[in-house]
Amino acid sequence: MTKVVEKFLRYVKIDTKSNEESKTCPTTKSQYKFGEMLVEELKTIGMQNVSIDENGYVMAYLPSNVDKAIETIGFIAHMDTAPDFSGENVNPQIVENYDGGDIVLNKDLNIVLSPEKSPELKNYIGETLITTDGTTLLGADDKAGVAEIITAMEFLINNPDIEHGPIAICFTPDEEVGRGADLFDVEKFGANVAYTIDGGAIGELECENFNAAGVKVILNGVNVHPGYAKDKMINSMLIANKFIEKLPKDEVPELTSNKEGFYMLTSIDGSVEKTKLSYIIRDFDRESFENRKSNMKMWAEEINKEFGENSCEIEIKDQYYNMKEKIEPVQYVVDKAFDAMKNCGVTPKVKAIRGGTDGARLSFMGLPTPNIFAGGENFHGKFEYVPVSSMEKAVDVIVEISKLYTK
Repeated sequence: MTKVVEKFLRYVKIDTKSNEESKTCPTTKSQYKFGEMLVEELKTIGMQNVSIDENGYVMAYLPSNVDKAIETIGFIAHMDTAPDFSGENVNPQIVENYDGGDIVLNKDLNIVLSPEKSPELKNYIGETLITTDGTTLLGADDKAGVAEIITAMEFLINNPDIEHGPIAICFTPDEEVGRGADLFDVEKFGANVAYTIDGGAIGELECENFNAAGVKVILNGVNVHPGYAKDKMINSMLIANKFIEKLPKDEVPELTSNKEGFYMLTSIDGSVEKTKLSYIIRDFDRESFENRKSNMKMWAEEINKEFGENSCEIEIKDQYYNMKEKIEPVQYVVDKAFDAMKNCGVTPKVKAIRGGTDGARLSFMGLPTPNIFAGGENFHGKFEYVPVSSMEKAVDVIVEISKLYTK
């Protein structure tokens, strides 16, 4: 078992699911405990100035071993897993020499990872895969990234003949609920540029992402005893249905791809008196993104005109923006990663990510931060898996980027 695999299997056993409803940072205590564990491990391998702050951000540093001025580069991953699916009692399964067929994750529950539903599996025939047992997510997003960064740092420390400049690393909380960069101390981190190790399949190199917003819609009704409700009851759930019907039916995640934006209804919590809808808005184009937000406000106004003032309340909060405009002026950051992948025998796949990372917000905080693959597939669910070779290559790429900045 390679070091990166050993670390990864150890990390995924810890439930670090974040919680969107929590007002604390981190949003769950388990993330802080995981951070404390990582602090001790980083000290053990020889990292310097290792710390965890009151908000759960773990930082550590590796000094330069060359006698010339080189800019500080950073590597970042997040500690939390998605609240969409259980991350408790993760029981990873190792599938060696994958044969290209179905993988039975859970025989009792008849849960099968199939190339029919996940055709990318065919890319990994003959490889060793780490999967779930069908009852939880795996946590490769982003504990694979955490394991890869620490393994790369340990390798550099144990091989001082490999030249590198100053390196900063950080593990953040709450990325999955859009708060990973909220309290990130860019000045303390001290890097000029950085990379999040938070992408998907091997070779992914992402320097463009969605503009993103979260939307809360509250529909207010009037509850009256149903036997005496005529001309008095106003059912907020039926008003909510009216609002939902206003959104374009084909602008949803399941019907869009590439650089097409969407609206997504993520949750409904309703009663006769009050119904709460949660949405996310995503779009690569900034103008289209702003139009989508304006549309949501317009539809809320239409509901109020139809059902009365204050029938619909709406709150829209921007979450992150497209990092492209901040990355393009420092294109060499992407070029270094591109060259590092080629040097490691990895085919770079420069793409726009239909999602976001801490790096998107950090880029707007003065730290240009493109995203690099961590190697996992099918994130956020029971069919998540990661090929061992992809994690090992991610380690190689981190080391190679570190070397290239000395050239």
